[in-house]
Amino acid sequence: MSNQETDYLVHFLKDKKIPIITKDYHTYLTFHGLKDANVFILKEGTIKTSVILQDGREFNISYINQPDVISLLHDEALQYDEQPFNVRIESNIATFYQINRVKFWHYVNHDPQLQNYIKQYYRHRLSEALSRLQRLTMNGRVGALASFLREMSINFGVPVPNSSSILIDFNVTNEDLAGFCSIANYTSVSRMLRKLKTENVIAFDTSDQNKRRIIITNSHKLDDYIAY
Repeated sequence: MSNQETDYLVHFLKDKKIPIITKDYHTYLTFHGLKDANVFILKEGTIKTSVILQDGREFNISYINQPDVISLLHDEALQYDEQPFNVRIESNIATFYQINRVKFWHYVNHDPQLQNYIKQYYRHRLSEALSRLQRLTMNGRVGALASFLREMSINFGVPVPNSSSILIDFNVTNEDLAGFCSIANYTSVSRMLRKLKTENVIAFDTSDQNKRRIIITNSHKLDDYIAY
């Protein structure tokens, strides 16, 4: 989504005085399949979206760290709709606009700029879905992990001073990495991370003992693992 489209959505909601709710770290905003009458729009913070597979494993979909609609927008005439994801808070707190879904669609239908936002929203979601499918089908396990680390570097990357390295400024567990890359268990992720570290593709930031952050030390070599 472009900054201009996102800014318009946020300013629109602010002008309409849409209520804001706050959620704490590792609490859940919604659960997959539960019906709700509201649309939620992330205002500030970082969240993780996921679904639970039939075998009980969690399949992670994405991290979101900028203003965006969280609920997929189905039939506008429905007063209640099933939530498409589990949404868990990954920052200390996260704030959301909460608006009745029928009222939101009323606003959309009477505002051309909001209509354009919704069009771009679905295009963006389709592009994300195709990207995830490519990551999981065209790569082996190491390639899927490398592709996800590359994605994380775009969303959370911070240049390391006086080097070409990129710090992924986000604490992600091996279990979550496994969930994003469709890997059966997090011990396999540990082995693959050690392999990448041995090959000087990544390193681990040790400046904060309470956080475990990954540094991409060789982006070109990381890309060699990824099938585009």
